[in-house]
Amino acid sequence: MEIGISLSTEEMSARDLVRFGAMAEDQGFPFAIMSDHYHPWTTPHGQSPFAWSVLGALAQATDRIRVGTAVTCPIMRYHPALVAQMSATVADLFDGRFFLGLGAGENLNEHIYGEHWPQPAVRHEMLQEAITIIRMLWTGDKVTYVGGYYTVDEAKLFSLPAQQPEIYVAASGPQAAEIAGDNDGVIDTKPDKSVVDVFQQSGGQGKPRYGELTICYNEDESRAKQIAKEWWPNSALPGNVNWEIKTPEHFDQLVQMVTEDAVAQTIVCGPNPEPVIQEIEKYAQAGFTHVFIHQVGPEKEKGLQFLAREILPRYSQQPQAAGVGTSDRQLGGRS
Repeated sequence: MEIGISLSTEEMSARDLVRFGAMAEDQGFPFAIMSDHYHPWTTPHGQSPFAWSVLGALAQATDRIRVGTAVTCPIMRYHPALVAQMSATVADLFDGRFFLGLGAGENLNEHIYGEHWPQPAVRHEMLQEAITIIRMLWTGDKVTYVGGYYTVDEAKLFSLPAQQPEIYVAASGPQAAEIAGDNDGVIDTKPDKSVVDVFQQSGGQGKPRYGELTICYNEDESRAKQIAKEWWPNSALPGNVNWEIKTPEHFDQLVQMVTEDAVAQTIVCGPNPEPVIQEIEKYAQAGFTHVFIHQVGPEKEKGLQFLAREILPRYSQQPQAAGVGTSDRQLGGRS
């Protein structure tokens, strides 16, 4: 099992995301995952910088850590030809340290041009076609393509990385898991063995399997639960709601019904490392190979130090980085 961290664009400014990613490298984390949103989930999150600009800056601020998106949606807000160019450029900047996480997206981010939000089955068909276009353009050949959802007219990428990035696909059900199996890896937000099984049966045997774990570190467990409820109440909403709701204001209204106890059922809260270990082990038992941990709330640096001190050494194959628990880098406050 390999442990990484989440770079939450919904909670952090562009500058802080770069600093936090570099801090994670300093602390010895082997990889980081960056979300790719137009809007935050709820208005109190307070941020949503353009992930691809941040990725370019992070490539120059780091030397070793691998970084990927979780996830970019290439079906509406971004045309797949644009995703091919963006990811090729970022992969070149990272020089082999970048992977492209793709998914069918959320209405929250994809509705902004006024297009109709498709049904899930259609979104997955669009995703599969988008991946085909991205891979065609990554060859460097001139591409003309007329498909069921997209058209590409004599497009050619002139700036390509020495090595094509791997594509990991977000999956919460069998259709997406099959698409992931045709590609290089799978990403899920829960330790769902059925998703892993379909992924492996569809060509994913031996390929990376990434899971997300959300925590809220604070030295006081009661305070951690309060922070989790304040900052990430959307974690307690049913999954399908998260894909379909249109605006942060609508999420604000929905989460008014969410209780602190309900959020604490979905987010590991407090200073005890054992519940975090237990959740990581659930992913291991379900067949996942990587877990990236999302520390919610304003105490990003303390949470990172907690993970580097208490969690990373239990799974790391590398010697613990010098200076764990301290850093010269500073994060800004809440905007």
